[in-house]
Amino acid sequence: MSGIFSRAAPAGRREGSPVEQVTGWLQDFPPLVIYLIVGLIIGMESMGIPLPGEITLVSASLLSVKGIGSPWGVSVAAAMGAIIGDSIGYAVGKRGGRPLLHRLGRRFPKHLGEEQIQRAEGMFARWGTWAVFFGRFIALLRILAGPMAGALHVPYRKFLLANASGGLVWAFGTVWVIYWIGEAAERWLSRFSWAALILAVLAGIATTLVFKHRAKKAMRSTGEKLIATDD
Repeated sequence: MSGIFSRAAPAGRREGSPVEQVTGWLQDFPPLVIYLIVGLIIGMESMGIPLPGEITLVSASLLSVKGIGSPWGVSVAAAMGAIIGDSIGYAVGKRGGRPLLHRLGRRFPKHLGEEQIQRAEGMFARWGTWAVFFGRFIALLRILAGPMAGALHVPYRKFLLANASGGLVWAFGTVWVIYWIGEAAERWLSRFSWAALILAVLAGIATTLVFKHRAKKAMRSTGEKLIATDD
């Protein structure tokens, strides 16, 4: 697998947004390898390793609109990666506890520093097990939900229910919204550029962005309350 992750895209494809870069990199692989990459990156992110899981999912979904791979394949790979990765993260967090979270924070201070861990704990205190479900739509909790739930000794059955439902909604919802909107837009905008198609796809996932914005506001509010409590 090291060959897959070390394979570099041609220099001409490195320009543009992260989604464009990842899309350009993925499109040279056969569909089965794309599914494997999607599952692995999302799974590793869910274990607590900061990786671009959502960007990879969006990129693979856009490729399925162009006929490179199947939306079903991308959806299943993403859901399996999310559910299995979170479960592994839960087991590791339960075994390592808070010391593990602090070690992760020292290793990845930008993504998993003490402030981020406190915010995640605050969301668990506020939302309970639902933090695992909603966390699938928030970059911070998408990384920390599994290890944090394990460290806090959330009952595994409750965790698994929230983990599986969140992973399925996030994976299938993201892929199929992009695919349906993209496919319809591609037919309608066949006389226009791919830039217009991408704009149409982005418009189709506006509801997800609104949801994530509200969740982030709730997270910031929780963080401010925690800071006030500490003072």
